[in-house]
Amino acid sequence: MPKMGESVAEATILKWLKKEGDKIEADEPVLEIATDKVDSEVPSPAAGILSKRLFQEGQVVKVGEIIAMISVEGEAMVAPSVPSATSKETPQTSESPLKISPPSNGITEKQIQIEKIESDDRFYSPLVRNIAKQEGVSMGELANIQGSGANNRLTKQDLLQHISARTSSPSTAFSSEKSASAPIEKPSYSSPAVSVSGNVEIVEMDRMRKMIAEHMVMSKHVSPHVTSYVEADVTNMVKWRDKVKGMFEKREKEKITFTPIFIEAVAKAIRDFPMVNVSVDGTKIIIKKNINIGMAAALPTGNLIVPVIKNADQLNLVGLTKCVNDLANRARNNKLKPDEIQDGTFTITNVGTFGNVMGTPIINQPQVAILAVGAIRKKPAVIETPDGDSIGIRQMMFLSLSYDHRVVDGSLGGSFLRRIADYLENFDSSRSI
Repeated sequence: MPKMGESVAEATILKWLKKEGDKIEADEPVLEIATDKVDSEVPSPAAGILSKRLFQEGQVVKVGEIIAMISVEGEAMVAPSVPSATSKETPQTSESPLKISPPSNGITEKQIQIEKIESDDRFYSPLVRNIAKQEGVSMGELANIQGSGANNRLTKQDLLQHISARTSSPSTAFSSEKSASAPIEKPSYSSPAVSVSGNVEIVEMDRMRKMIAEHMVMSKHVSPHVTSYVEADVTNMVKWRDKVKGMFEKREKEKITFTPIFIEAVAKAIRDFPMVNVSVDGTKIIIKKNINIGMAAALPTGNLIVPVIKNADQLNLVGLTKCVNDLANRARNNKLKPDEIQDGTFTITNVGTFGNVMGTPIINQPQVAILAVGAIRKKPAVIETPDGDSIGIRQMMFLSLSYDHRVVDGSLGGSFLRRIADYLENFDSSRSI
């Protein structure tokens, strides 16, 4: 099982693309896997014949475990015994294991060992450990929660159900392990009853929609949201794009949209107001030095994914355009890599794509702010000139910024949003590209 990102410790096998006995070419996809970040295909590291699949579809596998055996040319096909999910022995066989070892960074082995000591040899994913830390669940309490995953593995849903039951029934909490400094338990709310009688159709959420739903509820639970709005005159920006888009497409063989211009303005504004580019860890504020801008992209299924442009402030407009187009195209084709949707420090969502003039976006945790850009529309507006004011037709749009009021107050949030609008309004219409 390959390492699919710095924070990914395990993956679920969604589908085997090859059967036992099938011939496989080097780099040919063998199976599809899903992490809590993204779905991906795992390619074969060598050409040969798939002689044994060691895990079934739906099973959760840790990074670094052998998931299949390949007989390469000149080797006999020997079927190894199937190890259990917790087996630590490598099958003794003449075959080559389909194994892509995670890169060594000098701390991986140590971190895994520390996790095992603290958790009494029970594996907990980074997501489960983070939730437990935020909710004040001790390691001893975790060890007593029944897991529904493979080999009694504790899933995110198991932990959330336990926390819900604990907050609603104090007697079930491990009060003896709590100290006076433990976080105050938050009230829990159950979903309202829904009538299923009459003319209805019941459709189960797909995996990604479930993840989105959980992430959105968590964000509203964690952060007190505040939203500010400005209306910007982007006439110069629109005129410039209309002027250069034909030449740009002819020269670069791809289109230029408004998105890279928005990202450029946001990156400049973050440099001016770095305290928007932060995360919160308890009572600590983590200031991010890199400006990594995520852009919400709609998938053909109707779901959303947020690919990230790393170090966006270091790219010019041509570079931003190429990054935006590449990530958007691969998002639509489900070809994104896990690292390409991680480590974002700020997110932009374009509600104008759907003809909406403004929106109130939900913060993409663990970030503290998200910008929604609305549709650009021609409107009558007052134009101020040295010779007096007049009314003209201008290209106008709304920008809305949702931010975490724990660390971003109205002054910072409002000033930051106004600065983005200023960069867009003062766009140089004579700029070369």
